[in-house]
Amino acid sequence: MNEAIRPGADNLPQAQEGPELSVIVPTFNERDNVTVLYRRLEATLANVAWEVVFVDDNSPDGTWDVVRALAQHDSRVRCVRRIGRRGLSGACIEGILASSAPYVAVIDADLQHDETQLPKMLLLLASDQADLVVGSRYIEGYKSEGFNKQRAGASALATEVARKMLRVGIADPMSGFFMIRRDRFEQLAPKLSVHGFKILLDVVATAHGGLRVVEIPYTFGARQHGESKLDSMVALDFLGLVLAKLTNDIVSLRFILFAMVGGIGLVVHLTTLFVALRLFKAPFAEAQAAGAIVAMTGNFILNNFLTYRDQRLKGLALLRGLIAFYIVCSVGLLANVGVAFSVYDQEPIWWLAGMAGALMGVVWNYAMSGLFVWRKK
Repeated sequence: MNEAIRPGADNLPQAQEGPELSVIVPTFNERDNVTVLYRRLEATLANVAWEVVFVDDNSPDGTWDVVRALAQHDSRVRCVRRIGRRGLSGACIEGILASSAPYVAVIDADLQHDETQLPKMLLLLASDQADLVVGSRYIEGYKSEGFNKQRAGASALATEVARKMLRVGIADPMSGFFMIRRDRFEQLAPKLSVHGFKILLDVVATAHGGLRVVEIPYTFGARQHGESKLDSMVALDFLGLVLAKLTNDIVSLRFILFAMVGGIGLVVHLTTLFVALRLFKAPFAEAQAAGAIVAMTGNFILNNFLTYRDQRLKGLALLRGLIAFYIVCSVGLLANVGVAFSVYDQEPIWWLAGMAGALMGVVWNYAMSGLFVWRKK
């Protein structure tokens, strides 16, 4: 009878020294940049035991294929290819948790961050002078070669909002270039949102001042290939993250975005109702139905584009999703009215009953949409 193999020192392979630094690079359509970045890391980190983890959101341009080709020739290169998931924050979290070094850096693949600062950042962490080192755009010594005025203005505004509303004490909480101790990140990871684009802001806000932070200036380079991943919806994404942190994560970023879209839908509903009644002289029942259909359609489009951008429906799935969303929201309307009537019977305050009904409706719609409309595959 064969004796079962038990874990122990005699069964383990000979220990080898692991990496001291893991560099996490979230990618989407960056095939022309990844090899250049790899060469730069190789040169900059020549005296460091390092690895690089490219986390690719199933890029249509085959970025993941280029990374795997690099990995065939260098075991320090790894590829995490995500299917059915999108978003910078989620990619960074998955990459960090999939790495193995005691220190972890996050850097963009667009070649705009200054990788030559990595050894300095590592020294600050390894010498226990900091828990988090941030490449900052708002301290003396920073230089920019590729930050246009419009984007710089939006970033500065978002930074000011984050610092005041969340009481974040660093100069550049919106930076995408930073290095952190693994053990500190592991402590914060369960409370971080996998949605959105501002992982550093989430980390700092979640830590509530518990991280020793050092900021260093760097040179922000010009993008050489590809296009920026930031779109017009990032502003709402950012606002949702701020609101989630203000509630101490009692409600999720995705729920807040869903509720925000619902608020926009209410305005659309009332506007459509007004137009149908006043301009087209439609009976109230028909005008109300038109308002509901237009609002639900608009809500579905916005939620598909923003709230569930990582599970975005396309093609025939988009039509099936719209029909399912109509059904979910119709049932949600019944739940809304039922709760409102129940509250009004107990306490005849119209606005309190209306708010209770609306809250029930948005909770129902959110829960059922996740189950039947934007289901994870």
